[in-house]
Amino acid sequence: MLGNFTYYNPTKLFFGENALDSLGPELDNYGKKVLLTYGGGSIKKTGLYDKIIAILRERGKEVVEVSGVMPNPTIEKVYEGSRIARENDVDLILAVGGGSVSDYSKAVSVSAWCDEDPWERFYWRMEAVENRVIPVGVVLTMVGTGSEMNSGSVITHTEKKLKIGRVFDDDVIPKFAVLNPKLTFTLPKKQMVGGIYDIMSHINEQYFSGTDDNTSDYIMEGLMHSLINSSRAALKNPEDYEARSNIMWTATWALNSLVEKGKTTDWMVHMFGQSVGAYTDETHGHTLSAVTLPYYRYILPYGLAKFKRFAENVWGVDPAGKTDEQVAEEGLQAMGSWMEELGMAMNLRELGVTEDMLPGIARGVYILEGGYKVLNKDEVMEILKRSM
Repeated sequence: MLGNFTYYNPTKLFFGENALDSLGPELDNYGKKVLLTYGGGSIKKTGLYDKIIAILRERGKEVVEVSGVMPNPTIEKVYEGSRIARENDVDLILAVGGGSVSDYSKAVSVSAWCDEDPWERFYWRMEAVENRVIPVGVVLTMVGTGSEMNSGSVITHTEKKLKIGRVFDDDVIPKFAVLNPKLTFTLPKKQMVGGIYDIMSHINEQYFSGTDDNTSDYIMEGLMHSLINSSRAALKNPEDYEARSNIMWTATWALNSLVEKGKTTDWMVHMFGQSVGAYTDETHGHTLSAVTLPYYRYILPYGLAKFKRFAENVWGVDPAGKTDEQVAEEGLQAMGSWMEELGMAMNLRELGVTEDMLPGIARGVYILEGGYKVLNKDEVMEILKRSM
């Protein structure tokens, strides 16, 4: 039975080849001082940086910058950005990049005016944001996280070897996002497929929960069909505009909180993957793929009906003459074949994980209760061993 919920998402999206044309008029809705955040400099090589600086200057903006935002943003980098944002009293943070830059910018937006350590308050104690929040806008260059239309922010504490995701209140959701699929064409293959698998994992982790006949499940099955089809087209031709636009749009809808409504959700794959990422600093999508199949095979007996439905409705498995368990396993095998087709990491060893790391990784895995099986710490370690 679909429960009671409230759905609200304030992000204004500009989508398509000419989406960047809308940035200038949108900037007029904000004050004069803008903090521009971006990663390792690829936006300068592609010319996007110059285009955005020109738009900002045309609109009379004063710009300060934070560059070098890493794929797994660190709390140390958040401290740096927060100091710059506060000292310059910026009116808007403009994130140009993928999910990491967007996550980072949201972390800065809540941390700049926090009067205590934002790691301790927001990521460790998970307390509410009571201070001023700086608005965030996004120009997206890599898809996968859906961070352009949600309030999530994942930050790494390198010293503690912890990678923690926090979902903030609605006022942290980006106010606007510019989505031009062509800006994703220059991504290296590893990042492209990592983003694609991150999208699939987001959908799965909401889909594999609950036993009711939920509209969200039908929507998610459609999203998965689109993603699988478009991913294969993008592998053949990374500049296939239709494929890349479908992937970009699917990523946004996979995690803008729409399909989670009425679902308990099961984010344990992300809990495993984030802890692995804290030890390896690997591409996020690959940390997820390395643990996915061992985790789902472990919980399959507890959510058999949904895994059977997944096999039939998403992967086209024929159930004739087979047990429910056989059908469900064929579905996971089909997903595994697709993951290999993409070139995803299929075990932790591929990411450089060694046996001596496993106890620390296990300690960093937060146990959640939304799925078909609530794990204990021994089971967490068992799944990690199976992922090797």
